[in-house]
Amino acid sequence: MCGKFTQALNEAEDDRAFAAPASETVTPMRFADVLRLGANGTPETARMRWGFVPAVAPDQAQSGTKFIHARAETIDLKPTFRDAFQRRRALVIVDSFNEGKEITPKKTEQYVVTPRGRRRLAIAVIWERWAGPGPVPLETFAMVTTPPSALIATITDRMPAVIDDADWATWLGEVPATVDELKAVLKPSDLPMDMERAGKPAPPPKPDAPLQGDLF
Repeated sequence: MCGKFTQALNEAEDDRAFAAPASETVTPMRFADVLRLGANGTPETARMRWGFVPAVAPDQAQSGTKFIHARAETIDLKPTFRDAFQRRRALVIVDSFNEGKEITPKKTEQYVVTPRGRRRLAIAVIWERWAGPGPVPLETFAMVTTPPSALIATITDRMPAVIDDADWATWLGEVPATVDELKAVLKPSDLPMDMERAGKPAPPPKPDAPLQGDLF
């Protein structure tokens, strides 16, 4: 399951006006740049935390369980994700993402997946705005996952939902789409990718709360 991705800098490289503030590695409970439709119906970027908190969650939920993944197969059915799927879809633009191969229950080998012959990949996410007790609402997102491509299936049984360039407008909501049309773009990616085993990773930062993956 994907637990890390990298985002690059250079706004000029993306003709969709995606702007990243710095080159960075993003892990759960950290912030990333997310591309969504703004109030005027044009794409904009927003800084959001990876770790979805439902809008209706009680105040203490900010320090409770967060959802980092949502399954494409059931995203329109689960109450936690259903409204965000219908109204708040977005993309994270990545240079690479990590997948883990379980060796033993306590040991995982990390692999870095990168696009071949292209600059970046667009991963589907859903987002939510949680009011909470603070003065500024917290915006959070969950990464949508699908069954794996043939490449990813060699190490694990899920992968991020990579959105084809031609489907960006559909997923972001720039063009009207039915539930079936939206779910049709959430499929194992057949884009060419390379995968290499990563070096021994540093211990991940301790999250401020337990994480929950896909909802079944």
